[in-house]
Amino acid sequence: MITVHHLETSRSQRILWLLEELGVPYTLKLYQRDPRTKLAPAALKAVHPLGKSPVITDGDEVIAESGAILEYLVEKYGAKAKGDLAGLQPQQGTPQYRQSRFWMHYAEGSLMNWLVMKLVFMTIPTQPMPFFVRPIARQLCATVQAKLINPNLATAMAFMEAHLGTHVWFAGDQISIADFQMSFALEAALARGADASQFPRLVAYKTRMLARPAYQRALAKGGPVIMA
Repeated sequence: MITVHHLETSRSQRILWLLEELGVPYTLKLYQRDPRTKLAPAALKAVHPLGKSPVITDGDEVIAESGAILEYLVEKYGAKAKGDLAGLQPQQGTPQYRQSRFWMHYAEGSLMNWLVMKLVFMTIPTQPMPFFVRPIARQLCATVQAKLINPNLATAMAFMEAHLGTHVWFAGDQISIADFQMSFALEAALARGADASQFPRLVAYKTRMLARPAYQRALAKGGPVIMA
């Protein structure tokens, strides 16, 4: 039996979504963030030395990192997937396969870096500090966002918007493993200050994703995806 060690408002939500799509039985173990630091609890280190989420156990296997978990689940449990899930792992050598691999790497290798930086520099001015330091921190963080983070996020958003003009899902006409990997980053990108009216295809994609019954079941079990 698979156990998903799920941290609230985290990237492990996409693991729940895939398991619900595949109909694979699993046990959910929930972990709460520290109310002050918003970090994962130390108890996760008992599961994996990094103490991060997502992580799953499947028999004697302990697997961490979203991409590695998604690939493991598709390889082990996705062979009999039917209907619109038949393309979860596109055939090697096809354009869909190359697109799937690209977005699997892009989600964490490029896009999430800017989104994490955005969250950090939005959060710093709200932290406790001497009153005379706060205006300096606020100005510094605003400058870093304006000159570095926001331009790179704007490029990323425009890139994804254009791609979805010729693709229903990130790898093609069928949902693939890449869509599960991209799901968290896309929701975070739309939640962190992006003007949704400028990205109708991204909004439409998110609407399609959220409308899937398996996504709704995962949301009901795992809770909200994006940290407020």
